[in-house]
Amino acid sequence: MFRVPRLVSLLILVVFAIGLPGAAFAEKPAPTEWIILVGGPSLHQWERYKSQPHDHWWANFIHAARLETDKLRRQLGPDQMITWLVYKQGYVDRAAQEHQDLIGFVNSVRDKYNLNLVWFAGGRDVINYVNAGQPRNKIKIVGFEYFGHSNRACFMFDYSNNLDSASKSWLHENDLFSLNRNAFVYGAYAKSWGCHTGEEMSIKWHAATGTHMIGAIGKTQFMMEELPILISPEGKWVN
Repeated sequence: MFRVPRLVSLLILVVFAIGLPGAAFAEKPAPTEWIILVGGPSLHQWERYKSQPHDHWWANFIHAARLETDKLRRQLGPDQMITWLVYKQGYVDRAAQEHQDLIGFVNSVRDKYNLNLVWFAGGRDVINYVNAGQPRNKIKIVGFEYFGHSNRACFMFDYSNNLDSASKSWLHENDLFSLNRNAFVYGAYAKSWGCHTGEEMSIKWHAATGTHMIGAIGKTQFMMEELPILISPEGKWVN
């Protein structure tokens, strides 16, 4: 009767114990990045006498971004790269009004959730980070969200901060065509939680990046214990 050599028998047992040759050395999935873009709050000097003033609370946008980050951490795990791009000057200016170290508060969120925190000054900084903030041939963007003031054609990072009811720091829909669409994975998630984005800017986002951006028809309202909600009578989320 034919006998299998002892060494061969041991090798067969090892293969069945650990799986097929090479299975234990399968490549890990390529790393990806989730970007959360956060605008700055308005100042009381411009807003306090309005019938419907903006940003009673300095952390309107920071808190909403934190709620979303907490959810992402629970869903995607501790190793998912999550980057916060935060408009710094807005929090520097509001800190003087609040008599608090708002930059320190934002840094504490970074530490708690293991974030890659990047302060920025304007729309060009956002474009540059998306295109080259990470080596985009290796680390693609899998998610992009915006928390801040916006209108149908623009993210307004400093709305009612430098000027009453106006902005000097923004990302306009026509600037989106400077984005490298290859920075995003196919089917990347994108959403703007600001007002009116779904009325026009979402269309330009898709044309520029090839991904769909969910945006609001009408106004949104930032909340304390939940993500922003629609408040216009005919409001809805579209992409």
